[in-house]
Amino acid sequence: MSSAITPPPFGHEVRRTAVLAAPLVAGHVATGLIGFVDSVIAGHHGTATLAGVAVGTAIFWLPLMVPMGTLMAVPPSVSQLDGEGRHAEVGPLFRQALWLAAGLGLALFGLLTALAAALGPFGIAPDIVPGATAFLHGIRWGVPALTLYFCMRYLSDGLHWTLPTMVFGFGGLAVLVPMGYALAFGWGPFPEGGAGGLGVASAIMMWMQSIAFALYLALSKRFARYQLFTRFDPPRWPEIRALLRTGLPIGVTVTMEGSLFVVTALLIGRLGEIEAAAHQIAINVAALCFMVPFGLAEATTVRVGNAIGRGLGSAGVRRAGFAGLALVLMTQTVSGVLLLLGHDHVVRIYTEDAAVAALAGSLLLYAAAFQFPDGIQALSAGALRGLKDTRVPMFLAAAAYWGVGMALGATLGLGLGWGPKGMWIGLIAGLTVAAVLLGTRFLRSSWRVPAPTVDPTAQ
Repeated sequence: MSSAITPPPFGHEVRRTAVLAAPLVAGHVATGLIGFVDSVIAGHHGTATLAGVAVGTAIFWLPLMVPMGTLMAVPPSVSQLDGEGRHAEVGPLFRQALWLAAGLGLALFGLLTALAAALGPFGIAPDIVPGATAFLHGIRWGVPALTLYFCMRYLSDGLHWTLPTMVFGFGGLAVLVPMGYALAFGWGPFPEGGAGGLGVASAIMMWMQSIAFALYLALSKRFARYQLFTRFDPPRWPEIRALLRTGLPIGVTVTMEGSLFVVTALLIGRLGEIEAAAHQIAINVAALCFMVPFGLAEATTVRVGNAIGRGLGSAGVRRAGFAGLALVLMTQTVSGVLLLLGHDHVVRIYTEDAAVAALAGSLLLYAAAFQFPDGIQALSAGALRGLKDTRVPMFLAAAAYWGVGMALGATLGLGLGWGPKGMWIGLIAGLTVAAVLLGTRFLRSSWRVPAPTVDPTAQ
């Protein structure tokens, strides 16, 4: 029976993925621009402020990746329910996910409070510690709002409505720009806060985003049939445990990749202000570039999950994955070329310090080199999340990012004295190995999807 089924044209799937991904990409770019705004404001405030924000941002994002990744269980879960027509089950699942998000946010608040006191013992340069501590003390107050925001955003994304991710992302950016400048430099009734002021501004923005998204979900007719807030459900362990079973390996996988960058920043932070500031500029630009394949990966998660829920079989699943891959290869070509040709111009936006600019410009050439492996590994991980294949990829990611990437980077950068450039070579190696391992895993896992139960030409 399945051999007689003719899938729709591949270009059709590419277009559907692109339409779904476009607001996601824009929303992720807006999120990345938040780090850009913090870095630019800090860089103009002073090199010490930029270095403090660099280390503080690294420490903030390192533990945040666990709840952020864990909540990525929401899109494939609601996408499969939606594909199967089980709309009444979406609301109860979402309310349990909110409990999980709230618990993760409170735990992360406590962890950041403890980490802020451990910067000195970790070996961060003494001139960086005050700014990094102040930044963490400010931004930690926004963490519970941020985890709730992720939960609501992932619900909307999983239901094929990604426009709010873009709207609320740029809305937050519009709040942060004036508020960050006012609290960092001082304006009117606001005293000059430097790195600490930027942290407080970011926390206020996170609460505004979360409250606005909750109001949108509660009032929007698009989500009315899911009855998201029609009743109060107490936390139920079986449902939360099911989310954790899928999501926690995703959280660990995301942390394995993200911590490779974060720990690299912390190790470079031990070398001094110039090295830390230059790395912050380069990694911020690279992170902005990564927002594009990250958004495409999330759209691919939804398309793969929906294909499974609709019973489209292995052919439908692989078509969704390959459509995302085609888009990633196109976008990464563009970003790689831009970094190669325009790295010096980009650096001038961040700083006027000649030493910092020279080092940051050279690091952006390394960032250009890992555009393809970074995009492919992100897309492969997203496709695997759509399959809810998360445990084995977790171990593959750990081996690639840490067994190869960090080991090589630390050896070259610190052991052999190559400095930041050696650490960036390690990043390239780790991402390349991850791209190969996760891509191969998707090819194998997609063959195990049951045979089609409906005609996959139905869209």
